[in-house]
Amino acid sequence: MFGFKDLIGLIVSGFIILPVVLFLREVGYLITSGIFGVRNPRLTIGSGPRIIKFGMFDIRKYYHIYSWFSYDSIKRKSRIAYVSIYAGPIITNLCFALLINALLANGVIQTFETFWNRFIFYAFYYILFDCVPMMTINGKPNNGMIIYEMIRYGKRVDNNNEPFIPSTSKVEEQYQEKIEEIEKRKQMKKENRN
Repeated sequence: MFGFKDLIGLIVSGFIILPVVLFLREVGYLITSGIFGVRNPRLTIGSGPRIIKFGMFDIRKYYHIYSWFSYDSIKRKSRIAYVSIYAGPIITNLCFALLINALLANGVIQTFETFWNRFIFYAFYYILFDCVPMMTINGKPNNGMIIYEMIRYGKRVDNNNEPFIPSTSKVEEQYQEKIEEIEKRKQMKKENRN
């Protein structure tokens, strides 16, 4: 039966564990792309209107589950480099999940055991859906599909010609237009008062 304790666990999972697991996943991209010399990397986390954009990071309002990493070119062009970049998130989540599991199994971290078990669950959840080759709902390949296409056919399928996720770019434009309209109205009210 779903009770109050389960509701608290769900909230903690949704607003603490999932974002941390997603962040660690993205760290995998950054580490491997740095190793192999990626040029002009772009990392979008979430969807919907933009909250903030600094450098290569584009943080969107609805951060759950969705992220996208793309780049223009790579210095060390090889299948191994290309596959490593997209295996980076899988390996990062796997390492953290196995480390936390080992710490739990050896009694090193016994406090908040439920929290850590959920963390491990969500880390493996991302690993599973990153490994199984498939196209996502927006028509983009997941990491498994990108790796599969490179190993099997030697072709790059992660190309993203847009500076950031196209499906959220229109939303961003509409959002910015509304913000400008609001600012103009504020300015007009201010001028009318004077």
